[in-house]
Amino acid sequence: MKERLESIKQEAIKQIQASDVPEKLNDVRVKFLGKKGELTAVLKGMKDVDPEERPKVGQLVNETRAAIEELLDETKKKMDAAIREEKLKQEVIDVTLPSKKNTVGHRHPNTIALEEVERIFIGMGYEVVEGPEVEYDLYNFEKLNIPADHPAKDEQDTFYINKDIVLRTQTSPVQARVMEQGKLPIRMIAPGRVFRSDEVDATHSPSFHQIEGLVIDKNISFADLKGTLEVFAKELFGPDTKTKFRPHHFPFTEPSAEVDVSCFKCGGKGCRFCKGSGWIEILGCGMVHPHVLEMCGIDPEEYTGFAFGVGLERIALLKYEIDDMRLLYENDIRFLKQF
Repeated sequence: MKERLESIKQEAIKQIQASDVPEKLNDVRVKFLGKKGELTAVLKGMKDVDPEERPKVGQLVNETRAAIEELLDETKKKMDAAIREEKLKQEVIDVTLPSKKNTVGHRHPNTIALEEVERIFIGMGYEVVEGPEVEYDLYNFEKLNIPADHPAKDEQDTFYINKDIVLRTQTSPVQARVMEQGKLPIRMIAPGRVFRSDEVDATHSPSFHQIEGLVIDKNISFADLKGTLEVFAKELFGPDTKTKFRPHHFPFTEPSAEVDVSCFKCGGKGCRFCKGSGWIEILGCGMVHPHVLEMCGIDPEEYTGFAFGVGLERIALLKYEIDDMRLLYENDIRFLKQF
């Protein structure tokens, strides 16, 4: 039995020394020390050993196991160290190289301007409402008091899907849809993309964005409209900003007005930015036409309201002094990185 154990030990040593990868060492461990290994087979044959000899044989088996395990562990440590050293040689880090910088994106100027406008109106108790970009002619025109023969319905200005469906030319249809629900009072803004058949140039695009606001309640007057837009202008362009209302005409509102703000570049003195006038036009507004209220199921004798609309690109161009609207859509990284 002693000779057999010695033979097992020498064979294990030979195979350990011949192993060059951890996987082969593991195979040796299984072959000699595993549940079906050679030392286990010796222990299973103890029943054939004389009772007096069993303690000695058991001791010899344990010594052989310990010797094999010790050699396996030592060889494994040396092998791991060699592998680690070789890996370090192959994965040398040159600490003198410049570090890699992550290119992190950021908000588009249109998004920055939109979030600023939303912040202002949410602070005044308004909610932000969105609607479909592909809209029915009924909501895009008829319910906004725009008759069939109105110039705004000319195909040169509007993209028609068919005679009843268009790409919306403003976000006012969202206002009509909200009014139809009959949940009064209403204080809302409707931002979104709109479409018009315009040629692309420095101030026009067939696809752009609008923000339109609507307030419907009892005893709403033009003074409420003026006060609201004055607060909006001061929050957006600075506390010294003044507003000026000029009479205008919109089918959706009566009376209607165009709104100018004092030039925030020169303080109203006149400069290149405001073309020497001291004023900059920013939006259109007015009191909601009684007929519009009636078509949307609201009693104009009991409720009144005002509406306004501003181009989002217009705000971005003014606020960030951009002289060409096309820059907002060309995705030139040299331009966008400035924001």
